[in-house]
Amino acid sequence: MSKTILTVDDSRTMREMLLLALSDAGFSVVQAEDGVHGLEVLETETPDVIVTDINMPRMDGFGFIEGVRRHQKHRAVPILVLTTESDGDKKDRARRAGATGWIVKPFNPVKLVDAIRRVAV
Repeated sequence: MSKTILTVDDSRTMREMLLLALSDAGFSVVQAEDGVHGLEVLETETPDVIVTDINMPRMDGFGFIEGVRRHQKHRAVPILVLTTESDGDKKDRARRAGATGWIVKPFNPVKLVDAIRRVAV
């Protein structure tokens, strides 16, 4: 059975690239446009892994990660941050919020899929 990945990114192009890379690797993909939408999606979906951007309107990735971790149902879901940011303070903040890992854009599809396979339970 294929794993379900929730991708959260305000860039339509990035969502399309993620959909292509993850679908090609055999994953089911659910998408959200920002943190608020991501939390709405989690009301009806139970992904195996979440991939989120940091810089988004309405609710950024930090707020989204904190929101995910507040729900018992999603507390253990691995969250990978996929962002253009490489700042150490932001990485620490994401880790403290509950992120599992950090991948810098532009991403290598093979490395992204490998990272998801490593954290997916």
